[in-house]
Amino acid sequence: MADLSAFPITRKWPAADPTVLQLYSLPTPNGIKVGAMLEETGLPYEAHLVDFGSNDQMSPEFLSLNPNNKIPAILDPDGPGGPLALWESGAILVYLAEKTGKFLPSAPAARYETLQWLMFQMGGVGPMFGQFGHFFKFAADKVSDPYPETRYADESRRLLAVLDARLASRDFIMGEAYTIADMAAWPWVRTLGGFYEASERLSLDDFPHVGAWLARCLARPASQAALTIPAKP
Repeated sequence: MADLSAFPITRKWPAADPTVLQLYSLPTPNGIKVGAMLEETGLPYEAHLVDFGSNDQMSPEFLSLNPNNKIPAILDPDGPGGPLALWESGAILVYLAEKTGKFLPSAPAARYETLQWLMFQMGGVGPMFGQFGHFFKFAADKVSDPYPETRYADESRRLLAVLDARLASRDFIMGEAYTIADMAAWPWVRTLGGFYEASERLSLDDFPHVGAWLARCLARPASQAALTIPAKP
């Protein structure tokens, strides 16, 4: 049996079964990505809720695994050469894809193209949508200057247009196959019209291919399961 006692995070979130992958997360867009991947691959895992309301992400135990105090993070007892602690959702998706041989093409050209679109989400979609949501929903009564909200709304629409053009002639970002590029992006697109309640502000109907793609992604049972991983008390 794997010994995870060397990892302080397991003191705050004990592993019921230390032989399976441990997920430390919250069902935000970045957390949903990894929950979806785990459900899609069928890898056995345990999900531990990192409660932001209690500042769990700032606890010494969590910081011992992820010094950047962000979810998600994983601890895989069956890592290469021994237990592996890993954070950053994009890195985790690539790791799980390579571990299972799923959702990342093996052909070199298609593999790099998929990683290109994964980086599009990591460097553009996630940060820009997140900043838009902050200024639109959370700081609307705190910032009198409309510039920040307008800047991020315009950039969000630009990114949506890029994605819409990509999806105009294909079901998923890489074509017929669902990949980690889709898994990374759809939770963030979903939050625009959902949690951020910005459908009208961003005129999401202007991006019909994105809307149809989002519906296809959400129709997957693993995607639906990921929306509540880890389950809140």
